[in-house]
Amino acid sequence: MANKEEMTPEAGANRIIGSVDDAEQSALESVRRFLDVVTGVFPDTSGDGPGRKIIDAAFRMTEQLVGASNKLAQRIVEVTEHAMSEFEKRAAEGSGD
Repeated sequence: MANKEEMTPEAGANRIIGSVDDAEQSALESVRRFLDVVTGVFPDTSGDGPGRKIIDAAFRMTEQLVGASNKLAQRIVEVTEHAMSEFEKRAAEGSGD
């Protein structure tokens, strides 16, 4: 049987946030590898050449990914705070009986 901490909304949120963080780190590592390939194919990334355009697009994509990930984490925190408040409220009501 799972211990009490594993069953709390906070523990569930922590697991989700950890998963989001792992996914974000994997995505960032993929972008790093992609940039290595681009700079290998287009060594001159100065000016408005194709290498520069590809790198700029990769950074915009990464920015969007991190932004979405941060919004998700913020939403998880908000939902967890609400769930914890309800959990504590019910626990207090239950202990008063």
